[in-house]
Amino acid sequence: MTTIEDANFALQKVLDAGSQKNVIELAWIKNVRVNIPRVIVTLSLPSFANSQRDRIVQEVRGVLLDFEDIDDVQIEIDNNSSKTESQNQSNAPELQKIDGIRNIIAVSSGKGGVGKSTIAVNLACSLAKLGLKTGLLDADIYGPNTPSMMGVAEQNPKVTEGSGSDQRLIPINKYGISMVSMGFLIEEGQPVIWRGPMLNSIIRQFLYQVEWNNLDFLVIDLPPGTGDAQISLSQSVPISGAIIVTTPQQVSLQDARRGLAMFKQLGVPLLGIVENMSVFIPPDMPGKKYEIFGKGGGQTLANENDLPLLAQIPIEIPLVDDSNKGVPISISQPNKESSVVFGNLAKLIKNQFINA
Repeated sequence: MTTIEDANFALQKVLDAGSQKNVIELAWIKNVRVNIPRVIVTLSLPSFANSQRDRIVQEVRGVLLDFEDIDDVQIEIDNNSSKTESQNQSNAPELQKIDGIRNIIAVSSGKGGVGKSTIAVNLACSLAKLGLKTGLLDADIYGPNTPSMMGVAEQNPKVTEGSGSDQRLIPINKYGISMVSMGFLIEEGQPVIWRGPMLNSIIRQFLYQVEWNNLDFLVIDLPPGTGDAQISLSQSVPISGAIIVTTPQQVSLQDARRGLAMFKQLGVPLLGIVENMSVFIPPDMPGKKYEIFGKGGGQTLANENDLPLLAQIPIEIPLVDDSNKGVPISISQPNKESSVVFGNLAKLIKNQFINA
């Protein structure tokens, strides 16, 4: 005879599309009552998971009806969870605005190696080319690559006059972009081993103790994953929207889903998905495109979360070579396909936040 333990074990097959955790692990199943041949399940979903409700209900019913002695599954929806969530949000600390910044765009990825920094750098360059005052904050504390990618690795930022909290860091400026990065403050190859409070402190200094000077957009290059930096930033800064970077590969999608789930739980608006390395364009055959990492991954992720696929960035040799030389392809070769795609992405972002 099917027991409550059997039912709970079976329910572990039902997964959240974002985090890929099961409904038992997420505590979305509030109660299970077994009275053969009937099972009554109380489902308690947070508001960000409401878009999955119909699917989850169907899958819960399906896994329980697989038991031979169960022929009736009743699903009760607990609406108190959304009330509790609203109360928690009303008690949350107020986000502190940053003087002189109109919009903050966070560029994130669930894992390293997907080209997140390349996206952040070229998005910032493309926004600046539209005549928008743009800043770039390299918050990837453990892998600060933007100084090298922007050709300013040898420069050192200056500090305004004053003392203590009155001092402000003056960003490095190139290509019309104001930049701050941990890479300016440490020697090349020096490891950064900060954790927790120290990490949060340096990120806050980069945000609130910098002379940003009336930016239309601040693009933030987040470290990969779902750790202290992302959580600290999302809980303390009014992010206008987050962009999730992935590749077509399935392993990249799995990590990106975790990042999406984190931003949803933190209440950060999601702008959409950028699929990097979508195709390879050989330099000797520009009319050819090879899907060397598979295809459709970005669109799949977008469809799962009811988000737009903002851009598909191809792999082009100049995209890599020029970046290594410290010149983003959006600047060096504006007619290349990847540059055009970055330009279109910047226009989408501009149109969403700046009145035409």
